[in-house]
Amino acid sequence: MASHSLGLTLHQAAREKGVPFTLENEPTDHEVTLHGMKFHYLEWGEPTKPLIVMLHGGSQQAHSWDFVSLPLSENYHILALDQRGHGDSAWASDGDYSTEGHQTDIDAFVSNLGLSGFHLIGHSMGGRNSYVWASSNSEKLRSLTIVDTGPEAQHRGRNRIQNFRELPDELDSFEDFANRVQEYTGRTREQTLGALKYSIREREDGKWTWKYDKLLRTPGHQTPQPSSEQLWEAVAKITCPTLVVRGGNSDIFAHETMEKMSQVIPNCSTVTVPNAGHLVAGDNPTDFLAAVNSFYSTIK
Repeated sequence: MASHSLGLTLHQAAREKGVPFTLENEPTDHEVTLHGMKFHYLEWGEPTKPLIVMLHGGSQQAHSWDFVSLPLSENYHILALDQRGHGDSAWASDGDYSTEGHQTDIDAFVSNLGLSGFHLIGHSMGGRNSYVWASSNSEKLRSLTIVDTGPEAQHRGRNRIQNFRELPDELDSFEDFANRVQEYTGRTREQTLGALKYSIREREDGKWTWKYDKLLRTPGHQTPQPSSEQLWEAVAKITCPTLVVRGGNSDIFAHETMEKMSQVIPNCSTVTVPNAGHLVAGDNPTDFLAAVNSFYSTIK
């Protein structure tokens, strides 16, 4: 049996993590073409239920939300998007991975699918894309949840992520990637094997590599982004109910930045999830879910 067919199923891994769910829901895969680019997204739950749109972090993909999508899909309709250059969505032919480029994608996704009055959750890169979009579109949202990101980042965590991203990206086997990811995330071997298939692919020559655009993992590559001052101006314009979530062990999102966001964003609450680093929803999905459900319970 191929090694990458081993590992835990989502439901097994969720139980091992203590994720509270009663229905063994599965997502369905969909594609949509937006301004000439193919985008892949996952759909969970029934369309008649309140909608949540989820945006993953850099180097990740829509399945990074599986631990929280599984239980949330019992009460919510979820659309988790593979952002440009990630997962099974198209790579940007012009190499545009700027925040502005992502904004055009969100605009097109919302327009194409006719979305309104939804909850938006974004982590890291997806969190920045979310709060910048919300700064001009709060009226379309029921709420915004920003996960472990803000207008300022700690250099230590940013450098750690950059160093991981720039490691050799063409390895001989699935197991080689599993070893690397397991060391980086600290998760069990079985959990790593079960989830890794969504992030890497086998090439025709038998080697394995990441799915996300090689440009983004080229040493020294820097994607142009708004300045911290511009991002602080953006968050100040958000008017929908907002939750800012920080991993208690995060080395990229400082407690002081979270506190400042709570003062700058008019209708904002904050929570620190214990036993979690930057990958909050994957590190401690149980407490992350508790925070999101508590926040949603306050929204009329």
